Amino acid sequence: MNKMSKEKRQEKIEQLLNHYKITTQDELRERLQEAGIKATQATVSRDIKDMQIVKQQDVDGNLYYVIYKAGNQNEIKHLYRAISETVTKLERVSFINIVHTLPSYANMLAAIIDDLELSEISGTLAGHDTIVMFCPDEAAAKRLYATFHEHLSDDILTD
Repeated sequence: MNKMSKEKRQEKIEQLLNHYKITTQDELRERLQEAGIKATQATVSRDIKDMQIVKQQDVDGNLYYVIYKAGNQNEIKHLYRAISETVTKLERVSFINIVHTLPSYANMLAAIIDDLELSEISGTLAGHDTIVMFCPDEAAAKRLYATFHEHLSDDILTD
């Protein structure tokens, strides 16, 4: 097996993710190896970060890797759609907004939020089903809360 350039390896990763529902880094490494590409766990981990690969849930609740596509003009619409489809509860505490999502959607939603680089958000922390968004001040937190609230489904809990 030969070493391959980062660009070629990442092209192959994209092909594999588009063709298979890959669920773990080990599975991705095995698929790369089958394709003749040797990569360490650390290299695959860096590629996942560099390529903005996130886990997404299929209709059966299984998680698999997908490449998050950022940078197009529809990203704000993508955020609004994701809020409507995944947010289950919204709270604001001073300069912090707390967003509860369906299980396994917090990281995906946080990735969308982070890529938009909204001025109202200083930083995010995401877990399995919760995102904490830190705002520079209470006024920014109120604006952000209003934006999220506007795009929630009608049956969502808010404070």
